[in-house]
Amino acid sequence: MDRDELADFLRCRREQLQPADVGLLPGVRRRTPGLRRDEVALLAGMSTDYYTRLEQSRGPRPSVQVLGAVARALRLTDDERDHLFHLCGHPAPQRGAAAAHVGPGMLFLLSKLEDTPACVISDLSETLAQNRMHINLFGDFSRYTGLHRYLLWRLFTEPQTRSHYPQEDWDRLIRRHVADLRATAARRSGDPDVVELVTRLRAESSEFEYLWAEHEVAARHSDAKRVIHPELGVLDLLCETLVSPTSSQTLLVLYPRPGGDAQDKLDLLRVIGTQSMNTESDSGAVVYELP
Repeated sequence: MDRDELADFLRCRREQLQPADVGLLPGVRRRTPGLRRDEVALLAGMSTDYYTRLEQSRGPRPSVQVLGAVARALRLTDDERDHLFHLCGHPAPQRGAAAAHVGPGMLFLLSKLEDTPACVISDLSETLAQNRMHINLFGDFSRYTGLHRYLLWRLFTEPQTRSHYPQEDWDRLIRRHVADLRATAARRSGDPDVVELVTRLRAESSEFEYLWAEHEVAARHSDAKRVIHPELGVLDLLCETLVSPTSSQTLLVLYPRPGGDAQDKLDLLRVIGTQSMNTESDSGAVVYELP
């Protein structure tokens, strides 16, 4: 691990980012160029002290999970992310279909969606990044690890996951997810992540095994979704998607169905989320949360 080169690289990338690039307001007492260390630490989900030690050439060797979070916080390109991993003595993550790194373009678009729930998901239904409205509606998905990272796994193995949706919608919802997984499994034939997810689901859920045997195939595109919020009730939403060039990641945007009350409920959701979350840093900047 080259601590001095790592420190210099992190400092340079941090100073080149402006608060608006990551969804932050500049605040009133900003004296440093670019982002502050505490802001990068917050975006990466780590302590300010830990990140500061990395920039001061005295930190421990970061894990691949920590490096992935730092790469997202600093909006690194694939090449810059690979460089970060190499500086720490880790092999660069696989690019392409299995990559979990969200590029700066996707993150920039996500950061501009302030009034409606949006997230970036993988082709295996793992949520890679959320905006604040999505967290307000569904909760923070960054807490999940292992197979629980995948929404499809939770839908079949954790009954409470389906409580986010009206019961009469469950069959259509899970069938669409299984059909989409079929398309992904063919496109990524032999990929160990896909094989593990399918094998474990078939072993753990007879319902999944039954649907898998029907061999329905349908990649997810635009859709409609009704979501239950514990305080606001049912939100009738439409889904629009933007797929990455490799088809491995999708920016999913939820917006109100015209003619209903979903827009009013989203407006209330924004207020509820502001009241229930610590949205200000010491500088008074509103924090944009990405896991």
